[in-house]
Parts: sequence; structure tokens; C-alpha cells
Amino acid sequence: MATKTISITEEAYKILASLRNRERESFSEIIMDNLGSKNKLKELHGMLSKEAGESLEKNIIESREIHRRMQKKRTQKILKGLE
Repeated sequence: MATKTISITEEAYKILASLRNRERESFSEIIMDNLGSKNKLKELHGMLSKEAGESLEKNIIESREIHRRMQKKRTQKILKGLE
């Protein structure tokens, strides 16, 4: 199974860790149990405070910008190698 690395705040980590029902339960299992495909986006409305939501949005935008710049650098490096 493929994996992805994500960054979360200390506060989010503590909340996620507090949801563990058993010591060996993975964070992936916790996320799937609580946010899996059975939930619709509208069911998540109000789950985060306004401040947490704004912080999450800011982090997503920053992460996308970093990813975009990294992708641009990789593309430029590949194109230079083709010259």
C-alpha cells in the first residue's frame, strides 16, 4: 500500500493520538475509522474552529506553493538535461 507524509500541528497530533483505542492502532486506521469514505464533507462542517480551519487552509496553500516550486525546479532540471 502506498503511503504519503503529511505535516500536522502539535495540537492536531495530540487530538489524533487521543483517538487511539488501542496502542497498536495506526493513525491511518484512526483517520479511516473517523473520516473514511462513509462521511460526506458537509458532515465535517463545524468540526474545526474557525482559527483551526484558517490555519489548515493557510498550510494547504503554502504546501501547494512549495510543491509547485519544487515541481518547476525538477522540470527545469530535466529540460536542461535534454539540451
